[in-house]
Amino acid sequence: MSLVPAFELGIWNAWIFMLYNFLPMPLLMLIHRSARERGQPAPHGETQKRLHPVIWIVWLLTFAYSIFLPLQLGTMWFYIGLPISIVGSITFTMVIVTFATTPIDDEPLTKGLYRYSRHPMYVTQLVMFIGVGIASASWVFLLLSTVYTVLSFVHAIPEERSCLEKYGDAYREYMNITPRWIGIPKSGQM
Repeated sequence: MSLVPAFELGIWNAWIFMLYNFLPMPLLMLIHRSARERGQPAPHGETQKRLHPVIWIVWLLTFAYSIFLPLQLGTMWFYIGLPISIVGSITFTMVIVTFATTPIDDEPLTKGLYRYSRHPMYVTQLVMFIGVGIASASWVFLLLSTVYTVLSFVHAIPEERSCLEKYGDAYREYMNITPRWIGIPKSGQM
């Protein structure tokens, strides 16, 4: 990794993964009615209202930087980072598909990777971003990704309060069984 970030406009830059990170959700929400109805909860509460625009600004900065950030093709960094990015991308896709194809009802979403994490979108994005940061050998990208992830993780706490309000005891039971970030569910899985 270099202390001075590289700036080159090109096809094989980190933007490929960042664009992939952004596109699935709006496309699936256009295609699938239940995803539109479920959607991202509107920010409520002071913490969410303040964090939501900051998270988007950091994501946009990370995306803008990724446009000029070449992947280090043919290097050890690339061969280590690419599989990590692919695993993150595949699991992110699995989460988005589960989110979009699960019918809305009065129960929290507990299928797919939601059995192992209450916030699998954030976790899989982190994996993808770490892989891209390594594949591009960019400490700046890793730093921006870390800031984005920390803000998302902080944002998840008020999201859980919203889910508790919406789903009540069913979500409380889900919280007791399923780890917040990642892990093996406790016995009594839903």
